[in-house]
Amino acid sequence: MSTVRDKILLLLPQLAKGLEEREEVVKLALLSAIASESIFLLGPPGVGKSLVARRLKHAFSEGREFEYLMTRFSTPEEVFGPISIKRLKEEDTYERLTDSYLPGANIVFLDEIWKASSSIQNALLTIINEKVYRNGATEQKVDLRALITASNELPPDTENFAPIYDRFLIRYKVDGIKDDRRFLEMITRTDDLYLDPVEEEQKIKASEMRAWDRAIDQVEIGNEILDTVQWVRKRIDDWNEKNSSSRPIRIYDRRWKKIIRLIRTSAFLNGRSRADLMDAFLMIHCLWDTPEQLPIVRDIVTETIRDHGYSLSIGLRMIRREVSDLRAEVDRELRVKVREEEEVLRPYEGEYYRMEKNGQYFEGEFIKVKDLNLLNRGDLEILNIYDSEWKLVNRLQAERSPQRFSIRVHHQSNTYDFGLTTHKNERVRTVKREPHPLVRKDWDERIDHLRAHIDQQIERLRNDLPEALSHQTNLFIDDRLRPIVEANHKEVAQTLDELRLEIDKIHHDYAGSIEV
Repeated sequence: MSTVRDKILLLLPQLAKGLEEREEVVKLALLSAIASESIFLLGPPGVGKSLVARRLKHAFSEGREFEYLMTRFSTPEEVFGPISIKRLKEEDTYERLTDSYLPGANIVFLDEIWKASSSIQNALLTIINEKVYRNGATEQKVDLRALITASNELPPDTENFAPIYDRFLIRYKVDGIKDDRRFLEMITRTDDLYLDPVEEEQKIKASEMRAWDRAIDQVEIGNEILDTVQWVRKRIDDWNEKNSSSRPIRIYDRRWKKIIRLIRTSAFLNGRSRADLMDAFLMIHCLWDTPEQLPIVRDIVTETIRDHGYSLSIGLRMIRREVSDLRAEVDRELRVKVREEEEVLRPYEGEYYRMEKNGQYFEGEFIKVKDLNLLNRGDLEILNIYDSEWKLVNRLQAERSPQRFSIRVHHQSNTYDFGLTTHKNERVRTVKREPHPLVRKDWDERIDHLRAHIDQQIERLRNDLPEALSHQTNLFIDDRLRPIVEANHKEVAQTLDELRLEIDKIHHDYAGSIEV
């Protein structure tokens, strides 16, 4: 039995047939159409923007197309239809004949959109927002499925274009063909790219669209998606604040809501009832206003998914904090610092020790620390002797003495044991003690809770593997982005294993403690 995913999987190659390096924009155009959203294509003339729009109409069995190239002289009659002279004369009613114009179409392509007059823009806004065209005194329902707009420039930097630009959820920059082989294939093709390439049984029917609309609304948006969206939103705010001299990246609440609908649509068309992090990469195409912002948005989205994707959804930061707090509490309660005094050799100038002797035996009384370390008990070595000005004044045979902090010197057939100057040094030693039974009971309960919670998250990550990491590719997202999701998933799983081990270590520390 064919599934929705199977249908889209067969449809996409037919729509993109012969359109070199246009597979991604064709996918996004179809996705936006099924989500009932609009797409804006930015690119120079002759890169296939209108061809993408014309191909899209072939995806739908009852597709009614309207295409128009805007100029500064375009009138509402050319876009929305002429005034009905008959209705005006006979009934004194101002009404347009819309059947063959934009209000009567469900696939619309408007080229050079920024040349549209304010009256065309205002009517278009109502159609996009409410799916209604105000035709004279009546409101006409508009079955607009896909709105594709295009231009070789961004909207003029004036307020009157901002509302209409904000309605185009997906923005896509269309460039010339980069691959040499595909470029040559494009310029040598002789087939008609405007013919319908889609087999009739593969087209999407109106009844299917109505059923899909209901099903898309039921797609689950998990915490990993919601947390990622929140974090992307915060990072964009941070970027705006740090780059106040640059054009800000403005995303209003309505756009975030539309993005969630787009993510749901992607998950549904991929045959899933739950969105995953691969679907979240669609935000890259929805958050930029200018091409200069595109790499910034791409970095923010990919870095957020890489650093925070699954870690946010399972509350990894909170788990890590709880384990860290428990470790600090156990160490504080369990380990007691004891201050002790010990006798140690006293260094002079950082590199000498002093022999405690009077000057009647031989000249000099200091030896170097490194020379003392070379002496072995029972083995005679030549030892350099220095005076108080650190000048070498003697070279004598010496060895370690059996007595602590002393050396044995052989001089003129005599043997002398000389002590080395010492001093008292304070040190702090940590010892363990047995925790109070009530404290231990509290620790046991917290460890049991943490173990159960961590084990539950480990089970979720390992056994309930997200489909983003399965062998199945996402129909709308470049598969080269998959390692980003995989890296976050692997890192979170590894961190959970490490936290589980740390919990066991904490329990062992106090369960095996001894009283001082």
